Amino acid sequence: MKSLLDALQEGRLIELTDNNKDKALEFLATLIEAIPDIGVEGGITEKVLAREQQYSTAIGKGWACPHARSDRDGELVCAVGWSPVGIDYGAPDNLPVHLVVMYFVPDTQKNAYLKEISTLAKAISTDDRLQDLTSLADLGEVRDRLLDAISVALESMGPESKARMIQLDVKRAEIQSGTGLPAELVRHMVPLSVLAVPGSNAIVLSQDLELVGLLEGANYLVSELSKNGRAVYEGVELLLRSSANYQPDRVLYDCLAFKLAKDNQ
Repeated sequence: MKSLLDALQEGRLIELTDNNKDKALEFLATLIEAIPDIGVEGGITEKVLAREQQYSTAIGKGWACPHARSDRDGELVCAVGWSPVGIDYGAPDNLPVHLVVMYFVPDTQKNAYLKEISTLAKAISTDDRLQDLTSLADLGEVRDRLLDAISVALESMGPESKARMIQLDVKRAEIQSGTGLPAELVRHMVPLSVLAVPGSNAIVLSQDLELVGLLEGANYLVSELSKNGRAVYEGVELLLRSSANYQPDRVLYDCLAFKLAKDNQ
């Protein structure tokens, strides 16, 4: 559900003032095309409209998930439009669509897209809150409902989702505050990376010299991050955000470090 969460963080949730289906889709497509790494050459508007002429992408319960595929490289991206009145979308249950989640799907992200869209559809079908869209009064409530959808989806993804749920709590605070993370939380949170090199001690990369001195050499961090997505050491909790493999046999773990309160150590 990373691309949906990114859309909320990066301001790609908007109110659709035009309840005409094609115009709503054009507006969302333009929003994605405005992202510098994508640009209008992605042809998103044309691809989305052409696909809708073939079949409706409404999935029922007031949701629709149109998409445009591309043979270019890049990240899976989405934008979300909320229609308070509802759009006559040709949905299978004949209900108007209130939430349109549009995806830009590079060729290398097809599997990620299929996983996200199936997880979202499952969450919608199993959680009554996600089917109650007519009561939404403003974009703040829409954000909360979408965060509920992400939470429900992560809960269904097994034990590895625990670290992601903790990260979601942090991001939820950032999104809902509208002005960044709470000051109390920011003081205890530091981004850092851990580089695992076979045959050598783990290397910690951070602007916080104290954290580097504390964590560097604690090689069990690598096994904990790779296995559980989190690690705790000397009053510091690391949460894995992403990892990348480099030659030869090196792995870079991108993390958030939280300095735990004494009660939690």
